[in-house]
Amino acid sequence: MCHYCGCRDMPLLRDYVAEHERVVNLGGAAVRALDRGDPGHASELLAAMGEELTSHWRGEEDGLFAVMRRDELYSQHIAPLVREHRELATLLASLDLSDADDQNRVRQAVDDLHGHIAKEEDGLFPASLTALGGEDWDAAMAAWQQAHPDRHLIADAHTHDPVAGGSLAPTRDSFESPGSNPIV
Repeated sequence: MCHYCGCRDMPLLRDYVAEHERVVNLGGAAVRALDRGDPGHASELLAAMGEELTSHWRGEEDGLFAVMRRDELYSQHIAPLVREHRELATLLASLDLSDADDQNRVRQAVDDLHGHIAKEEDGLFPASLTALGGEDWDAAMAAWQQAHPDRHLIADAHTHDPVAGGSLAPTRDSFESPGSNPIV
């Protein structure tokens, strides 16, 4: 992903990128486990990868993809991405890691995942910055949250951080000085 368009500064896109990074890390670790002759550990890593992808895909497809596919220009790019989601889901659900051919399919799928992610991060995500309005972003973020009921967007995570006292969101008290009248 580029580092100049602003995608990484958008709360929703920042979360998609973080999910991509987790998935790539899990996939890479699974391939390394296969290379070490440890299909059991690879299977655990691929199961975790599948769990991450399930919520990630739901958040993308019901959120960002849903609002962007309203425009035919983006719809033609989204359909192949969704197809790739389904293909990887089918592969992950049907693996037998004692089979050398399936191990090679995992290696290829993890390699292909980099190209898939590049299509999203270098194409669709930057396009979303100019294509979407406030209501679209609200709908996309709501879909992400519905797909991740146990998580908060990275930008919102600090407001739920127990180390930070539970909330860092500004309150009316944030704008008052001791012994002064509140600023209204």
